[in-house]
Amino acid sequence: MSVVALVGAQWGDEGKGKITDFLAREADCVVRYQGGSNAGHTVVDGGRKYMLHLMPSGILYPDKLCVIGNGVALDLAILVEELKTLESQGIDTSNLRISNRAHILMPYHKKFDELQEHGGRQLGTTRRGIGPAYADKMERVGFRLADVMDTDFPARFAVLVREKNRILQRLYDHAGYDHEAMLDKLLGYVEYIQDYIADTSLLVNQVIDKGRKVLLEGAQGTLLDIDHGTYPYVTSSYPTAGGACIGAGVGPTRISRVVGVAKAYSTRVGEGPFPTELDDEAGSHIRERGAEFGTTTGRPRRCGWLDAVVLRYAARVNGLTDLAITKIDVLDEMDTVKICVGYRWRGKIIQEFPDSLRILQDCEPVYIEMEGWKTSLSGCRTYEELPTAARRYIDQITELTGVRHCLIATGPERNQTIVTNEVFARK
Repeated sequence: MSVVALVGAQWGDEGKGKITDFLAREADCVVRYQGGSNAGHTVVDGGRKYMLHLMPSGILYPDKLCVIGNGVALDLAILVEELKTLESQGIDTSNLRISNRAHILMPYHKKFDELQEHGGRQLGTTRRGIGPAYADKMERVGFRLADVMDTDFPARFAVLVREKNRILQRLYDHAGYDHEAMLDKLLGYVEYIQDYIADTSLLVNQVIDKGRKVLLEGAQGTLLDIDHGTYPYVTSSYPTAGGACIGAGVGPTRISRVVGVAKAYSTRVGEGPFPTELDDEAGSHIRERGAEFGTTTGRPRRCGWLDAVVLRYAARVNGLTDLAITKIDVLDEMDTVKICVGYRWRGKIIQEFPDSLRILQDCEPVYIEMEGWKTSLSGCRTYEELPTAARRYIDQITELTGVRHCLIATGPERNQTIVTNEVFARK
């Protein structure tokens, strides 16, 4: 059995799409287990760029079973658009399966997200309706794909839309939605994806029972987890390894490895404390060289030095067995590079990530400074080919986190990936 959970070890945008795409070569099945169209994966293959939001990154491999799990919030309009785009690019999507237990994101979810952000909440959401969709799920008033097949669905749908319209009209002075028009569109989308819908928990467990290799792919990152992230500046689901079990419908004893993906520096989108943020020339250089602009929103990302406190925390809450380090080539031109090894708070040095945002926002990073390598890493294909200073930087990350590295990404292409430890167990 070889089941690998892939999680973001920072605030998302770590390059999970590239790493998933790379590891999918060896996997038999790739499962997206949480999040929704608020996530954005960019995969580069042969110079061609694929922008994925709901699709598992393994969709570019026609021989892999690709699964959208029950933990994903499904915007059917975006899903259908993404399917059509991939098909127009010559990508065979017949290997896709979508959980019949996945919850459907409705137009009113997007409207609530937008209105609540305008109303002063200012969490920095993507306004894709993810939070309101998960809220309905937890309130047990949401709809799953399986529910649309029920004969009483139109009546239940009409009742809920009337309730949503009352809230929109009374609190936000919004006209609301025509439930019949919305229902017609919804049924059209479901008809389009009908052949993809399945009991994916059963499928994935059957693949595992056969001894095949499964990759569980998360969106966002550990510090955006609803429980373990920098609450309330978080997403509405569980990007951590525990969420992989829930969102894919597999037991925790099935998972054999947990790979954390981390950039060689730090970024964050939206509001919330960010101890190593750089508001200087170095931060601007990292942003421009790393093309740090959101795949989903286009917003510029906040950039800073690598934070080992964050990575140690991610290692603990996820049980990381390996680290995949991405975008190290972005630092190629730096004279020196820094790593945050602790925080200074009220005259004390703290080594553990605090649970209080008030403490975190008052923390000052404590850095170690290292020599830069001042040469391009893009052509390096083995660990030994990396400059000595780059290897020292990577080895320092391993020492500070206690987690070995398995992959080093030196550029966006598939072949710009150095394997230092095999992720999938050999048969």
